[in-house]
Amino acid sequence: MNQTDFSFLSNLLKEQSGIVLTADKFYMLESRLMPVAREFNMSGLDDLTLALRQRDSALTAAFTEAMTTNETLFFRDIKPFAQFKDMVLPYLFKARANTKTIRILSAGASSGQEAYSIAMIVKDALEKNPDWNIEIVGIDISSTMINKAREGMYSQFEVQRGLPIRQLLRHFSKQDDQWQIDHSLRAMVQFKRWNLLDDIAPLGKFDVIFCRYVIRSFDSPLKTRILSKFANEMPADGCLFLGLNETVLGFSSRFKLIKDVKGLYAKSPDSSASAS
Repeated sequence: MNQTDFSFLSNLLKEQSGIVLTADKFYMLESRLMPVAREFNMSGLDDLTLALRQRDSALTAAFTEAMTTNETLFFRDIKPFAQFKDMVLPYLFKARANTKTIRILSAGASSGQEAYSIAMIVKDALEKNPDWNIEIVGIDISSTMINKAREGMYSQFEVQRGLPIRQLLRHFSKQDDQWQIDHSLRAMVQFKRWNLLDDIAPLGKFDVIFCRYVIRSFDSPLKTRILSKFANEMPADGCLFLGLNETVLGFSSRFKLIKDVKGLYAKSPDSSASAS
């Protein structure tokens, strides 16, 4: 593939998803796009690139989905989920005592492991707070990932990655060589196909937003824009979880680190709405 075609594909990916494909990720093109070429009966990446230049909507969607399928696992990094359980939820149970409603967003939910990890924690918390309404929404740009998340069916390899054995035995049932998460947990999460480049206001307000290892692939202006969108759709005491190696510094003044806890942010007291 020549530099002109690489630049075209990089620009198309950024336009569709916000992801910046740097030169060191060149290898991803062949590994992720050859299956797309075969699906559309093309001989290789040259034919695929030529067809993409014609802006075929189905092919563009398949290209974007192939390039935006991300790494995920249950209870990734574990510590943020402990912070959610031990710090954030207890605070919200006090702060939302009048409404008894909490809304949580898992942005870039992929195949659902993060959202279901949250749901397991929430289910335990609801045993002591049964009259509360806790809504969990998972969004992702990939229709394939959203469908997999809704089904809640995972391989042995997937459930071995980060999921404690007691949670597996408690919340999953074996289906041949797969494990399916309980209906009660699947019912707790609404999965929607959604592009973070689009307006997120129709999703409603969220007390907690998980957006971990998603914006690191965006350029600086887009990081600022996404963080502003999140701030606009959170109450004054809302919380934001980013990846452990991600930061708002240099991108947004509307969030501040909570008690030096890596990856956990609160809205700044002087945070003001801005255009998304």
